[in-house]
Amino acid sequence: MKYTFLALIVVLLISCNDKKKEETVIPKIDNETEILKYIADNKLKAKRTESGLYYVIEKEGTGKKPDANSEVTVAYKGSFTNKEVFDQSDAKGISFPLQNVIPGWTEGIPYFKEGGKGILLIPSELGYGPDGAGPIPGNSALIFEINLISVN
Repeated sequence: MKYTFLALIVVLLISCNDKKKEETVIPKIDNETEILKYIADNKLKAKRTESGLYYVIEKEGTGKKPDANSEVTVAYKGSFTNKEVFDQSDAKGISFPLQNVIPGWTEGIPYFKEGGKGILLIPSELGYGPDGAGPIPGNSALIFEINLISVN
């Protein structure tokens, strides 16, 4: 009887610990509907990648194409799907290695050639995720107007 009671307590403690683990799991946010609405509202012809990133090439460009390990100079404007701007560079752009930015940029910038312009529509899991950063709330879909100035 004593061992049965002890086993019952152990089972209860284990099941309580499992519930706590389940409660702390942050649900994955799917921004697909929000991004598709933005595409439709703005009459964009976007392509979707396997990861869920959408991109639009507005101007092809004629220079080199970067890869995920390149350093690039990009002029950009970042906004939410409600068109509220949260960040932008000046026309000279900023330089950075593609390995040091959000996954949506690491994946998306290589679709452009030097001199190319377009839009990256980034779901939160390829952006700043559930935590957000600075003025960007967690689980935000992001829209970036991109001008790839150079592959350095």
